[in-house]
Amino acid sequence: MSKEFKRYSMELAGRTLTVDIGRVAAQANGAAFMHYGDTTVLSTITASEKPRDGIDFFPLSVEYEEKMYAVGKIPGGFNKREGKASENAVLTSRVIDRPMRPLFPKDYRNDVTLNNMVMSVDPECRPELVAMLGSAIATCISDVPFCGPCAMTQVGLVDGEFIINPSQKQWAEGDLKLTVASTSEKVIMIEAGANIVPEAKMIEAIYLAHDVNQTIIEFINKIVAEIGKPKHSYESCAIPEELFAAMKEIVTPAEMEVAVFTDEKQVREENIRQIRDKFEEAFADNEEWLALVPEALYQYQKKTVRKMILKDHKRPDGRAIDQIRPLAAEVDIVPRVHGSAMFTRGQTQICNVCTLAPLSEIQKIDGLDENVTSKRYMHHYNFPSYSVGETKVSRGPGRREIGHGALAERALLPVLPSPEEFPYAIRTVSETFESNGSTSMASTCSSCMSLMAAGVPIKSMVAGISCGLVTGDTDDDYIVLTDIQGLEDFFGDMDFKVTGTTEGITAIQMDIKIHGLTRPIVEEAIRRTREARLFIMDTCMKPAISEPRPNVNEYAPKIVQIKIDPDKIGEVIGQRGKTINTIIEETGVKIDIDDEGRVSICGVDQDGMDKAINMIKMIVEPLEVGKNYAGKVVKVIECGAIVSLAPNKDGLIHISKLSDKHVNKVEDVVNVGDDVTVKVIKIDERAGRISLSLKDVKEGTGSAE
Repeated sequence: MSKEFKRYSMELAGRTLTVDIGRVAAQANGAAFMHYGDTTVLSTITASEKPRDGIDFFPLSVEYEEKMYAVGKIPGGFNKREGKASENAVLTSRVIDRPMRPLFPKDYRNDVTLNNMVMSVDPECRPELVAMLGSAIATCISDVPFCGPCAMTQVGLVDGEFIINPSQKQWAEGDLKLTVASTSEKVIMIEAGANIVPEAKMIEAIYLAHDVNQTIIEFINKIVAEIGKPKHSYESCAIPEELFAAMKEIVTPAEMEVAVFTDEKQVREENIRQIRDKFEEAFADNEEWLALVPEALYQYQKKTVRKMILKDHKRPDGRAIDQIRPLAAEVDIVPRVHGSAMFTRGQTQICNVCTLAPLSEIQKIDGLDENVTSKRYMHHYNFPSYSVGETKVSRGPGRREIGHGALAERALLPVLPSPEEFPYAIRTVSETFESNGSTSMASTCSSCMSLMAAGVPIKSMVAGISCGLVTGDTDDDYIVLTDIQGLEDFFGDMDFKVTGTTEGITAIQMDIKIHGLTRPIVEEAIRRTREARLFIMDTCMKPAISEPRPNVNEYAPKIVQIKIDPDKIGEVIGQRGKTINTIIEETGVKIDIDDEGRVSICGVDQDGMDKAINMIKMIVEPLEVGKNYAGKVVKVIECGAIVSLAPNKDGLIHISKLSDKHVNKVEDVVNVGDDVTVKVIKIDERAGRISLSLKDVKEGTGSAE
């Protein structure tokens, strides 16, 4: 007999959201068995009994597990089991982590794991959304300390109309992919990809989602009131006030201001190192306080920087509140690659390299969304330790690198030409040379210039910038900062990144460390980022490169695309690929054919590409009597010569049609391997015979060469 459990349901965007509590995973601190349509996700939270020793951060891990059985697939590979997390899984985990992390107590050091296992997928109900809601519900009903509830809603835009919690297809094909998380009072996270959506329309969508979140929060509150566990007590890791008082006697607030008030990161770090040495020397005999010095010094710096900005309107590098750091841009800094550009903003510097390839090299995706099976544009982001003056062995891209790469990719997707307009697979790679805040936005700027340098005909220029925030004790006590550097990011309350063209927004990513933003803050940040990105384009990017180059780089492959009848694809490919392989061998090109009959011919030699195009046209287009065609003699027989006009079309030149003069022997006129121009004089479709003439060819009349 099944165990008893509680079931709660609500109507959400025209579908029923159901949560089973106590049905499964009873040994977790909290578990929510989520159902939205036929999409099923198990969300759990577990926490360690004691804090982890020797750390100064909250050790939260968020996992999103894509089980292939959820869509009736067996994983590929030899061992037939799910491997490392996909890019979509990593990005989903980040979207869950970012709004929830600030709602846990700041002095909580117990290990916490949020796990979301996707068990079934209904294409009408996106599993990512269900996992986000499941994480919030599982945490709220658990005994883990949490300042929730919070909720998340997704908004799409199809034919100018907003869609709440769109289906997989609407999400993939619409003009907006917006995720908004909220508490009962404020917005706490925004993530968006947009097809150049105006700022006013974006703000409307954000607060439409915020309103929907309030209905979900009411639903969660009802569940918590009935079955929520009391929150457990924990060992606080807060710094004693007595330690702060002692530190201020050693280094006064005025001295700390002098130490951090510089635009040179290395100078500031040296100043702080000297202060740390003073504290360690002063507390050498107090082991308890000595162990707390790193965290206490961090908080002392944080309070100093925040006070300088909020009360004195002084930024550490002396800039005005809305001032952008010095900008520089250049293209073609790397020889022989297909496109390159470098963008510098203060002590943040990104070099981007663009590579073009045939469409056969697009990235194949084997995931839970049947509408997303490949990626034609790939943006990869690298963050080596030398960029921040540290020594660390590279272990490949982490979640941060994947997240930053995806953000720049979303930013540029709306301006890329279609495969019909530009039949290339495109990869851009951002190499971080130096970092002092907002490398993802510098990556967007450098990527845009790199694409233009490579000759990719993008529709509009895209730039990005980040705004920060420092708040006081009330909602009205705040200051928004344009173009935050690392220190302002570390010690501030917000990192609000926006990318876009002159016409609208292409991507947003908002992270905060407080319990939400008011609408005036959101609107001001969006306004500031628009002003800043227009300034960056006009004063920095356009002087370096104002529009895409008319042709692809000389080292890039040349690709021509033609369209054929899809019913003729089999004839071009031939039995076991024999026909298409013959064309490739004879011309030295690469050929890709999609199911709609688009044929892409890729090569470096124009003559070879032209020959391949002609051979394909010869295969798919019917021959015309009276027209001249180029061919090759493939066989000589007693009564004439066999000429190949195309890999699947051979014709016979009868010996009497070889010359105006009498021919004793075929080899007196043509031999095997000769290139000839012939005229089609008869086609017997029933017998499959093509009669050709060499003597009737008239120069310049209807040649199909």
